[in-house]
Amino acid sequence: QVHLVESGGGLAQPGGSLRLSCTASGTIFRIYDMGWYRQAPGKQRELAARILSGGEANYADSVKGRFTVSRDVAKNTVYLQMDSLKPEDTAVYYCYANIYSSSRSVPYDYWGQGTQVSVSS
Repeated sequence: QVHLVESGGGLAQPGGSLRLSCTASGTIFRIYDMGWYRQAPGKQRELAARILSGGEANYADSVKGRFTVSRDVAKNTVYLQMDSLKPEDTAVYYCYANIYSSSRSVPYDYWGQGTQVSVSS
């Protein structure tokens, strides 16, 4: 069984920073894409940032230049450094990873439980 465990959410002031981490565990053969989606109250879940298996990073236009996604392959961990935070960044942030594991015969998208990020003065 594969699990994703997130940490690092919380409350920040506008202009502040937070760093999210997400670690995958289980009998993992290979991790492909990893990244972060977010869902604000009353809105659909949207991609915030992701990092592909080759290292290329993609960002939502709303976070470009402020958020940085990175990964530590050896630790099966993905990070999201969030700087210059705005109130509109307030959302539940969900980690995801496309993983080939002993649990399934093909790669599968796994999700974390979500971590709340609130930006307010």
